[in-house]
Amino acid sequence: MTLENQINEKIKEAMKAKDKDRLNALRAIKSAILLANTEKGASQTLSKEAELKILQKLYKQRKESYEIFTQQNRSDLASEERSQMTVIEEFLPKLLSEDELIQELKNIIAEVGATSPGDFGKVMSVASKKLAGKADGKAISEKVKNLLE
Repeated sequence: MTLENQINEKIKEAMKAKDKDRLNALRAIKSAILLANTEKGASQTLSKEAELKILQKLYKQRKESYEIFTQQNRSDLASEERSQMTVIEEFLPKLLSEDELIQELKNIIAEVGATSPGDFGKVMSVASKKLAGKADGKAISEKVKNLLE
């Protein structure tokens, strides 16, 4: 089942349950999918990678807004962003724990043959592809720096 179909089903469920916050988050995801489908050169259905990128982008936007609202003591708006983040997380793959991330990165470093901080770019290019959606880019970058030092 495509992400779009899953979202449509969840929208129906949220409407029946009269869950406004969940419905808003699901509609935002659906809107982003529809926009991606109508872009120039887009195919009829999005690939899994494209769907993942859309979800990650939406999640990142919500997270940044949440942090800003929290800093500005706007708990009403922060809680709304947090609830939307929770809904988006349901469709994202499970993130790796810190230990799992370090182990994956050690495997990638061995695979690439990196030995010094100068090999950071080589490791990051492989790691960002292999760990897409499984870990935050900043976390990957920090761990690679630490492991190569």
